[in-house]
Amino acid sequence: MSHIPQIKIPATYMRGGTSKGVFFNLTDLPKSAQVAGDARDAMLLRVIGSPDPYGKQTDGMGGATSSTSKTVILSKSAHADHDVDYLFGQVAIDKPFVDWSGNCGNLTAAVGSFAISNGLIDSSRVPENGIAVVRIWQANISKTIIAHVPMANGAVQETGDFELDGVTFPAAEVLVDFLAPADADAAMFPTGNVVDDLVVPELTAKGIPSIKATMINAGIPTIFVNAADIGYVGNELQDDINNDDSALAFFESLRAHGAVQMGLIKHIDEAAARQHTPKIAFVSPPSAYNSSSGKAVSAIDIDLQVRALSMGKLHHAMMGTAAVAIGTAAAVEGSLVNLAAGGQARTSVVFGHPSGTLKVGAEATLSNGSWQVNKASMSRSARVLMEGWVRIPGDSF
Repeated sequence: MSHIPQIKIPATYMRGGTSKGVFFNLTDLPKSAQVAGDARDAMLLRVIGSPDPYGKQTDGMGGATSSTSKTVILSKSAHADHDVDYLFGQVAIDKPFVDWSGNCGNLTAAVGSFAISNGLIDSSRVPENGIAVVRIWQANISKTIIAHVPMANGAVQETGDFELDGVTFPAAEVLVDFLAPADADAAMFPTGNVVDDLVVPELTAKGIPSIKATMINAGIPTIFVNAADIGYVGNELQDDINNDDSALAFFESLRAHGAVQMGLIKHIDEAAARQHTPKIAFVSPPSAYNSSSGKAVSAIDIDLQVRALSMGKLHHAMMGTAAVAIGTAAAVEGSLVNLAAGGQARTSVVFGHPSGTLKVGAEATLSNGSWQVNKASMSRSARVLMEGWVRIPGDSF
């Protein structure tokens, strides 16, 4: 019996923020995978090791969590005043599905360094020492992101003393600016309200007609609810949620019904084919807790607490795009995020998450009755973990 041998594809395995993913230069991909479609999706699924009914991704590069089941395709930008085009694919673990509906804010921190190291940026724009300003076109959501990448002796500086909760070791700081993170073609609050009433059958059955929700489109479409309204304190860790199948099913129902109300889908059944967006998160005022690493988080050191789910599981820290949504919503007086942080006008917040704390800044303005945000910013770090080739069977796609 004849067998088709493996092929090898140039690739780089990188950490960006609190996520990891396999990075590709578009022109290095097999011809059939250089365009969107079934061949590209099948190739990425095989690279990551999905679908895996065991949930481990043992036969691939994935790490069996939403934070480590990610792919990135980069190319020289086809857009004026941009350096690189960035396309993100969130790979499902147990399903044959790649979600292209949103961005990964964490891996965004690694885009600039990959682009510089792989010659995707004009050398005249890259200083020998100092900060390289990389203009990124985020192709999934058609947005501009600016990454400030440190350079030392002509190479990307990856080591440093910047500490990011959720990442074990320090590294060099990468400042990331998300410009106009709300969709220019849609309202930042798709329902027209800063706070809505969200009806969920599971709560209705318990005599709770609705709960309050802030549904925002900034960074990534996100639905925020109050922790207390759904029976939580707000300082829960991963095992408190992820080991409870009924809780996970409830959060997915919350997400699906909120997605319909936001106009992202027409029926809750469509949510299964849009797992990456919207995100669902719950907020609460500050309280003291121990993070997943054992680090003590004091109530006086944070403005609020946020817990968010990604791909059906509570995230171990915070998705970068959701952090943009948090910062933006915090700047809008009267939103649930803003109220949890004390209710006053602000341009930045420090929030507690399962792994520790994170600061994010945003400036929102009310113009002609509509909220607008010009920029949201946060610091992350990034590092190459391995580079060379990834191998997959030649008949995988």
